[in-house]
Amino acid sequence: MKKKIIFILLLIIQLYIDYQNWFIENRVWAKLEYKFATIFSVLIIIFLLFLIFQTGFWHKLRENALYAKMIKEFNKGYSGRMALLMLGLIFYAAFMAPFIAPYSPTEIDYSNMTYAAPSFEHWFGTDDFGRDMFSRVLYGARIALGVGFAAVLVNASLGVTMGLLAGYYGGKVDMIIMRLIEIWNSIPFILLALAIISALGKGISNIILAVGVTGLINFSRLTRSIVLQIKEKEYVAAAKALGASDVRILFKHILPNSISSLIVLATLRIGISILVVAGLSFLGLGIQPPTAAWGTMLNRGQEYLTQAPWMSIFPGLAIIITVLSFNLLGDALRDALDPRQLD
Repeated sequence: MKKKIIFILLLIIQLYIDYQNWFIENRVWAKLEYKFATIFSVLIIIFLLFLIFQTGFWHKLRENALYAKMIKEFNKGYSGRMALLMLGLIFYAAFMAPFIAPYSPTEIDYSNMTYAAPSFEHWFGTDDFGRDMFSRVLYGARIALGVGFAAVLVNASLGVTMGLLAGYYGGKVDMIIMRLIEIWNSIPFILLALAIISALGKGISNIILAVGVTGLINFSRLTRSIVLQIKEKEYVAAAKALGASDVRILFKHILPNSISSLIVLATLRIGISILVVAGLSFLGLGIQPPTAAWGTMLNRGQEYLTQAPWMSIFPGLAIIITVLSFNLLGDALRDALDPRQLD
């Protein structure tokens, strides 16, 4: 009953935010960012309505022994739940930034181009151009999560594919693929990023590529070790006997049984990718001004550490909280999805 009341309150708050933006401010479909925020708002409303009225769904989920064990392991400590809550708020802020940000992140106050301390009007203060820091931190979450997830998707696609091939075929194929990955991994990341960005230019897509092609050894080694264990199982031998192709065996039988470990690694890699992207932006190699990005904001704020420390504190806290939340969630998922715990 208490959970249902909380969901009802959240639904009322969401409806109020949508009413203010859709009907009062007329922010529905005019810009691309409004379209994403509108679609996300509708999904949030549908999800909250589902949680309020479909109470039987949770009872059925608890009756499933496997899911019950997973939830029990996940809830053993507070870290997993706290990480899930924080990431939920961060994702909400990222998607709903056009609706909840009080100011435009690039709006320059020409009448007051100086840094102002946090106040009721500007919760996180303003930067040296008079731009609202709270709005810029909210919009920075979109860049951090978008680039982080995209980079990990590229990283996982390449690493998992090479790990599957190396583990399944073995022999010379295994040796060639793994040695090439080790040689590639030996190149210092910053030099590789500099080379890619210098050759292709600065931009979000190039940042995703630069971060995505590094760290392939993590996904490839994990996938290879899992494939070496699974390919000796009876169901794989049965699939071969039935004439299944290698591609079907890899992607229909082996990969689905590796997904839990890969999800854990991907969760941890997202946090690392966000940190790397922030570092590149701090060095001037990542997201370029005036786009609101946490690393770029830190780079700008270092010039005013003594006069306006809030210019560095709030984007720095955003990076720390986001990366820490992903790491804690990865640890909790590792315990929850551990096959030894679920036997």
